[in-house]
Amino acid sequence: MLFIVCLNFVLKQTYSKPWMVGIISMVCALFIYSMWPLAIEQSKTQLEGWLSNQALMLDVAVLLSIEVILAMSYCMLAVHLMTTGKVRRRTIVIYKVLRWFPGLLIFPVLFHIETMCMFQFTSMEFTTIALTLAVLVLVLIPLLTWGVKWLIPEKELRLEIYFLSNALIAILGIIATVNGRTAVQGFSEVNYEALLGIFALILGFGIIGFIRQKLKYS
Repeated sequence: MLFIVCLNFVLKQTYSKPWMVGIISMVCALFIYSMWPLAIEQSKTQLEGWLSNQALMLDVAVLLSIEVILAMSYCMLAVHLMTTGKVRRRTIVIYKVLRWFPGLLIFPVLFHIETMCMFQFTSMEFTTIALTLAVLVLVLIPLLTWGVKWLIPEKELRLEIYFLSNALIAILGIIATVNGRTAVQGFSEVNYEALLGIFALILGFGIIGFIRQKLKYS
């Protein structure tokens, strides 16, 4: 999950201008350096307690779903702007806002990495660890962004990977297991009335959309 969050963050930066990537990199670096007093107060027992807290993990899954929705909305708006000639000004404004939004999940991930570094390098001063990690983040984010753009120069392909990786995060968030209990419990019996109702809704709205599309271009 941590790797996918980092991958999504870097993929999103490939659609930002260099100065935007620089600003976001500085924000992440300042976040790491400013959070070292809180990072040294954490313990492995406390972190394990957070991970075993069912209510907290379910709240995190909700936040995860919200961020995935925003990321997928950006993907759909980007495709819309690529394939449509004239768009509304409101659509462009929403697209720019979503383009600036780097994602909030990267900050808990950076805090987790900083905490693990505090546990690992016990012989170093805490400020030195935080400063070193901040400098690494400040340098690595632009380098990784450039590396991904060099490795995958096609914007459409990067956008597709970004969309699919967010879909994977959404699936992992829905079926996330907390202490052996899943957030969504399964059922052994099939409710055929509900299933038929879903198919009826899909078919009905599909027909309505098809008719509307035909009337629009006729």
